[in-house]
Amino acid sequence: MTALQITSMKHFMKCLLLSESFDDFLLQEAVVAVGCTVTIDGRVNKAFYRQNNDADSPALPEFRPFSELRGLCFDLIKGKQTPLFFRFTMQLKPEKVAALLTEENCQVPSEQVKAFALNIRYDGAKTILTTATALQTFLPSKEPDAIWDRALKSFLDSEGIEYEIL
Repeated sequence: MTALQITSMKHFMKCLLLSESFDDFLLQEAVVAVGCTVTIDGRVNKAFYRQNNDADSPALPEFRPFSELRGLCFDLIKGKQTPLFFRFTMQLKPEKVAALLTEENCQVPSEQVKAFALNIRYDGAKTILTTATALQTFLPSKEPDAIWDRALKSFLDSEGIEYEIL
């Protein structure tokens, strides 16, 4: 797990809400406190799709892609006043997790990694990003954690998002 503080908030928000930068993520949850507090549960309601005779469609992911909910999140945050608070809980798409582990020659099979998580928390003054790795079972190896931490820093660097390591 690593914690990073964003130092260029304007550029970060542009990348988060106005570009495709974070489209490799699924949205688990978003909480935005403006005039009222709005919570978005990114969990897919599979019964909705079965009800619409989509039962033959491919397996649905557990969470919606951030790209599908980015506009809604932007609409909640935009305006003259800064939000009091927001929090996004995201997961790297499973196929991206597998590709990253393969690319890094990780000894841990991708099936053992449930998710590479990214928590984005703005408290009214600063934005902190934290990483987490969810595993299917206990593993003594910390290799997936290290790979995810490096990958996130590399991603932020490639997007020109400035940060400080906490």
